[in-house]
Amino acid sequence: MPILRAILFYMIIVPFALVFGSFCILTFPLPYRLRYSIIMSFNRIALAALRLCCGVKHRIKGGDNLPKVPFVVIAKHQSIWETFFLQLHFAPMSTVLKRELLRIPGFGWGLALLRPIAIDRSNPREALKKVKSHGTLRLSQGSNVLIFPEGTRTEVGSTATYARSGADIAINADAPIIAVAHNAGVFWPKDGIAKHSGTIEVSISDPIYPEGRNSKKLTADVKEWIENEVTQMAQSY
Repeated sequence: MPILRAILFYMIIVPFALVFGSFCILTFPLPYRLRYSIIMSFNRIALAALRLCCGVKHRIKGGDNLPKVPFVVIAKHQSIWETFFLQLHFAPMSTVLKRELLRIPGFGWGLALLRPIAIDRSNPREALKKVKSHGTLRLSQGSNVLIFPEGTRTEVGSTATYARSGADIAINADAPIIAVAHNAGVFWPKDGIAKHSGTIEVSISDPIYPEGRNSKKLTADVKEWIENEVTQMAQSY
């Protein structure tokens, strides 16, 4: 049943992504925030389809004390689900992502209009420079910036090295960090197409300010908060 329900989900969302992505090209002349809001209709529909077809819902803890200024979001990365959710919840958002995603027909076209920070992962040195400079620019333009510090999706229960790029941006721009932990990988696994019904737990931190910390210490503090939250979630299932 999880596989059949997932197939139904993809039968709805893939054709819609192709059609909607083509439509999104027409929003290019519009002001950025209006364009962003229109394109986010896809994220809303994707999350709704996931809930109806696969029974995957979510519940949020925290997030009541978000900064009044643009901030850096540093999040756990276990599935595709959090990309849909975070871009919608923290709008407007510029996401650090691999540039290959922009080549996906439909989906990539819409994504390209959201001012992402697309990097070439085959050139880490240049990618790091671009993340720092473009991240600072996006904050100055009024967008929040999303970084997955582990670089790629990880298995549930595992932890990869946290890159310091998010902390570098926060320090360079004197911007707060919002850390996000979740267990989306339990319900939308990294591998395979099956989706498992249930409620994704999302935990959002209070603002973490960079004052008095270098990027190593700031990254370590953010990692500790995220991983502690993920561990607590794991104890409930």
